[in-house]
Amino acid sequence: MSTLRPVVFSAALLLAATASVSLAETPHLGKPIDEASIANWDISILPDGTGLPKGSGTAAQGAPIFAEKCSACHGDNGKGGIANALVEEDKKIVGISASQKTIKNFWPYATTIFDFIRRAMPYNAPRSLSDDEVYALTAYILAGNKLIDSGDTMNAETLPKVKMPNRDNFIIRFPDRI
Repeated sequence: MSTLRPVVFSAALLLAATASVSLAETPHLGKPIDEASIANWDISILPDGTGLPKGSGTAAQGAPIFAEKCSACHGDNGKGGIANALVEEDKKIVGISASQKTIKNFWPYATTIFDFIRRAMPYNAPRSLSDDEVYALTAYILAGNKLIDSGDTMNAETLPKVKMPNRDNFIIRFPDRI
């Protein structure tokens, strides 16, 4: 038994040395990514508007886009269909049900609406809308919820200034960015 210990120890040492050498090597899969490719996916929008692209849109411009690309899921004028309603009257949250949370009574920032539409909508073709279309759809939804006037133009300057009704009921992760 005493001669077995040095053999086991030697085998373990050899295995550890071999493993550390193989971990230092790469599997040579994929290819390096350049900054331009990363920029295409770096589309985050912060609450203060940092990251908003150039462009603009109004509720009037958003109405036909909504009718064509959004109403099949969200219903006429955003009142609800197979997907959640985007335009609601003054619905109050009385529990934790997601069905009670609407853009008007829950979402803290108008910039989040823009960010979500740009990333995920329409459902069957995410990231297919132009920035002007996203601004127009955001304006359409905000105006439908009576959070902006129907003639207001939404862009990188005006969108962060929209005060959402529930803004002050969230714990802000980066308060210095607001």
